[in-house]
Amino acid sequence: MSNIEFDLLKKISETPGPPGFEKHIRNLVIREVENLVDDCSVDNMGNIVAFKKGKADKKVMLAAHMDEIGFIVNYIDDQGFIRFVPLGGFDPKTLTSQRVIIHGKQDLVGVMGTKPVHMMTDEEKKKMVKTEDFFIDLGMKKEEVQKYVQVGDPITRERALIEMGDCVNGKSLDNRISVYILIELLKALKDQSPPYDIYAVFTVQEEVGIRGAQVATQQIQPDFGFGIDTTIAYDVPGAQAHENVTKLGEGVAVKILDSTAIADYRMVEYLKEVAGRHNIKWQPELLAKGGTDTGMIQRMTKSGSIAGAISIPTRHIHQVIETIHKEDIQSSIDLLNRALLELDQKDWNH
Repeated sequence: MSNIEFDLLKKISETPGPPGFEKHIRNLVIREVENLVDDCSVDNMGNIVAFKKGKADKKVMLAAHMDEIGFIVNYIDDQGFIRFVPLGGFDPKTLTSQRVIIHGKQDLVGVMGTKPVHMMTDEEKKKMVKTEDFFIDLGMKKEEVQKYVQVGDPITRERALIEMGDCVNGKSLDNRISVYILIELLKALKDQSPPYDIYAVFTVQEEVGIRGAQVATQQIQPDFGFGIDTTIAYDVPGAQAHENVTKLGEGVAVKILDSTAIADYRMVEYLKEVAGRHNIKWQPELLAKGGTDTGMIQRMTKSGSIAGAISIPTRHIHQVIETIHKEDIQSSIDLLNRALLELDQKDWNH
């Protein structure tokens, strides 16, 4: 059974950190990991690199991105309403009826507003809503808004993490669940001596182009690499079986490919073998659209790294109601832990 530290996961989920503005979540992560590793540093771009010395001189990089999809203020109109630019990929219809937090001189809660249905023409009702149809209402006049908010301030979505049945549910579990998993992995490894040097990297700006992982990989030059990220669980009414990608509660997903990487076949087979040896529940993942840090870890070295990824099945992804099964979280931690400790036991030449 799973043993999730819910209070920590809740803190990680709810702490703000959109792309380029990861300061608050970075500070939280540093506090959690600095006493678990031999060295903890932050590079110029803002990635956290938590280093644990291994027995042999080979490098293993793990990456979990800290940033969450969000917005940035780009205009304040004469009535004090705010227009914004997205930071990351949004389905505009998911913005309806949502609260947000503008992180200016102080945090201010606002709401996503749009034209009331009562005022729409029949033609407008038929159209798909667009991101630019929305504005943020802070309930203040322009003069008051400008005391606290300026163009360039980041915006995050406001939603608490809850336990729901066998699952956790909330915002930004893409990819805060992986931040939690990587922290828990470092706790599990604290008194262990891994075969190779471990670089646990909490990356920035993944949601806007996998930018932080590119920089960190170039610096570390790993021999082996593991991406840690969410993936789609489309196991819901109306979905065809071949569209599921993954299913909640069926275990950690072993990535075979996504739109930015074809996982090294040796790593795929290795992760399957480890899961089998230790009775860890797993499922395959092929994600035709969407990429992760894995792609950069694999190719941003002089000769490439032997890279793969574990993925956490997630329903309602990129919404504020992302849903993840607790046992899939535990399976992810368990598989990574065993895979790192047994990495030197495989013949990687075949």
